[in-house]
Amino acid sequence: MKHVLVLAMWMAAALSVSAQTTTPTASSPASSRIDSPAQFLGYKVGDRFTPHHRVLAYAEQVARQVPSRVRLIPYGTTYEGRQLMVVAIASEANLSRLDEIRTNNLKRIGMLEGSPSSAAQPAIAWLSYNVHGNEAVSSEAFMDVLYQLLDPANPVSQKVMNATVVILDPGLNPDGHDRYVNWYNQMMGRSADPTPAAREHNEPWPGGRYTHYLFDPNRDWAWQTQEITQQRMALYQQWMPHLHGDFHEMGVESPYYFAPSAKPYHEDITKFQRDFQQTIGQYCSRYFDRNGWLYYTRERFDLFYPSYGDTYPTYNGAIGMTYEQGGSGRAGLAIEKADGDTLTLRQRIDHHVTASIATLESVADRAPDVVKEFGQFFDNARNKPIGAYKSYVIKANGDAGRLKALQQLLDRNKISYGYAGKAQTLPGFNYTSQKNEKSVSIAPEDVVISAYQPKSTLLKILFEPNSALEDSATYDITAWSMPYAFGLQTYGLTTRLTPSATAPAAAAAPAPSTTKPYAYVVRWQSMPAVQMLAGLLKQKIRVRAAEKPFELEGKTYPSGTLIVARAGNERFGDRLDALVRAEATRTGADLTPVQTGFVTKGSDFGSDFVTALKAPRVAVVVGDGTLPPAAGEVWHYFDQELNYPISVIDGNALGSVDWNKLDVLILPTNYNYGRFLNDRVLAAVKGWIQSGGKLIALERATAFLAGKDGFDLKEKEDKSAKDKEKKGNAADSLKLYGDRERTAISDETPGSIYRVNIDSSHPLGFGLTNGYYTLVQNAYNFDFLKDGWNVGYLKSDNYVAGFSGKNAKEKLKNTLLMGVQNYGRGSVVYLADDPLFRGFWYNGKLLFGNAVFMVGN
Repeated sequence: MKHVLVLAMWMAAALSVSAQTTTPTASSPASSRIDSPAQFLGYKVGDRFTPHHRVLAYAEQVARQVPSRVRLIPYGTTYEGRQLMVVAIASEANLSRLDEIRTNNLKRIGMLEGSPSSAAQPAIAWLSYNVHGNEAVSSEAFMDVLYQLLDPANPVSQKVMNATVVILDPGLNPDGHDRYVNWYNQMMGRSADPTPAAREHNEPWPGGRYTHYLFDPNRDWAWQTQEITQQRMALYQQWMPHLHGDFHEMGVESPYYFAPSAKPYHEDITKFQRDFQQTIGQYCSRYFDRNGWLYYTRERFDLFYPSYGDTYPTYNGAIGMTYEQGGSGRAGLAIEKADGDTLTLRQRIDHHVTASIATLESVADRAPDVVKEFGQFFDNARNKPIGAYKSYVIKANGDAGRLKALQQLLDRNKISYGYAGKAQTLPGFNYTSQKNEKSVSIAPEDVVISAYQPKSTLLKILFEPNSALEDSATYDITAWSMPYAFGLQTYGLTTRLTPSATAPAAAAAPAPSTTKPYAYVVRWQSMPAVQMLAGLLKQKIRVRAAEKPFELEGKTYPSGTLIVARAGNERFGDRLDALVRAEATRTGADLTPVQTGFVTKGSDFGSDFVTALKAPRVAVVVGDGTLPPAAGEVWHYFDQELNYPISVIDGNALGSVDWNKLDVLILPTNYNYGRFLNDRVLAAVKGWIQSGGKLIALERATAFLAGKDGFDLKEKEDKSAKDKEKKGNAADSLKLYGDRERTAISDETPGSIYRVNIDSSHPLGFGLTNGYYTLVQNAYNFDFLKDGWNVGYLKSDNYVAGFSGKNAKEKLKNTLLMGVQNYGRGSVVYLADDPLFRGFWYNGKLLFGNAVFMVGN
């Protein structure tokens, strides 16, 4: 579509319609007191990409020029030191009482103590730009939106300002944004080259989409594993906006997308929220129709997975929406499309600016209703919570690490909890057995979460055992239940419990012995133990691990328990105690001093079944074909969670690796490992393994190794396909083209939960004595290892939650998920699923720690 926007077109459109449907324009003259983006930048928006600091500098300039209308709110910095900031825009009257508006909103919904004042409550609308760094058009659009909202001659802008407080976040992912912008500005010549094959349209790995650690921040809203998300969400919880718009880009050939969203909608989305999706679509379509712009709605982008920029606000009472513009990192300043038309950055900006203003106008026209329905959402949450369970009980079971990690997630999401306070027995749903039980024993120290609270809807969605799907064609994972992700014994109760605010007083710790302990032991049961081991090994403290459970001084310890004895650590002298205790304090690990190595049951500390652990030299392969988040999860795990060194090696450099300086090599998902691991390099890797190296293959890397010479992993013979081939007839080929998407998903399992049979006696299964749940995203169909160790596998009835196509379900029967192959003096660890998925699958962090530190010692 030929698309040239000029001021005359905007003015003609503005004169032809009522104020309600005036087409917004980035070119409208603003107050003479305010610099336009072009005046400030020295070039027109759309002529080039603007670095993050210059985008913020424009906002700072505008705030200086009209301080009565604009307030800057810094909220943090990125890993790379870039400023995070939102811009609040309001009428002079509303800006003068901005904090009152914010606190009144929180008081109305029960998230702040006290009663709100009687002053009118404007709607709070929050628009987020550039969560994916190489979808850089939205940061450019931000400057035009800011400028237009402050235009006193624009009736739509004035209406928005009178009815709403607008919060604009110009860049949610500055590190990724500048990675893209700096690269593109280096690639471009005097003018843009629209040729799709030109280098400016072929961004190198990993691209600017992701954060510093290559996480996707648009999938992190609920989990908050990344620093930019944690800081932004802390601010979000202080405002709790009534509307949130999330601006993105997609493939070059796609037209614009806006609400209403595609199905499935989560069942707990209210009628008002559903209806307002239609309202947004109507407002946006008026402007797009008038300009002759193509768009689509109700396809691809659903409202289900709870950690998106549209769903998370929705589950927190807001109207949440996604906006998608064709272009993304490929489009640059201009690119020729398949139809011969040229898509320009200016066009993309115009679309986002228009959708932004149309959305703000829609809420401004209905501000009283939006505010009223928002309040009703939270009234219902506090007094008539949805869902069958009115309370959740999480057993303490002595594993403070898992419990603390879950509590941290609850705290970040402002979900309140407490403790049972007294022993009692009630009926409840057992998440582990997936059955209703008549008698659930509740201990005073068990964590209790009541559904009668402001964040009740979000709580229900995060804890639901199996989310109801109205449509199986989804955009993302379909299961995420927190009890399974954290590996915590949890019960859903139909009884309302009022939690105690304070935990029962713990038994007084015995007075410390004046005698130096013989050794220290640490139960191997969750991440604090892994973090402590990493910290001790970094300091060259010798640590041993018990292969078998043992009993000592009246306490029992599981397989994998760490033992730090004085024997072997003599060089530290009296410093050993302080170093070990400091690591336990830092990590929160369960540290117990013991006075002997002579156990009551199990193997004594000097036994061959108590293995010395070494500090492995670890590397992860990255580069072309590697899924950046898969590599980033590993990097983040070592660098941020364990604070343990890891070498990040580009796959193209594998041919020059000094294998004598490496103990563990990790292969994350890569779609083209044959490019890195050619016959020569793979032979070198196998020689290194035979000499004592350890190869850990994740997800698609396992599929790459399956069937290759020297690797025992094999795919099962697909007997059903052969049977179909034998029995097949011509009619079997008759199928509807329109059903192709639904036919395809029968082979898929887009993030479903399965219970894994675990051999917890094997080092790969240490600490997983209470079972393990995995998030299955691919039906790999691996056979059991004939000579290796089948540590984690599925039988015929292991499905728990989420969508799994009928063909995928068949493949996921009697299938290996986690195995270890002995290979000479080394080993190969096969992990068909990603235990570090998006950093939120907490139970997998211990499993991965086993693979790195325990297997092969």
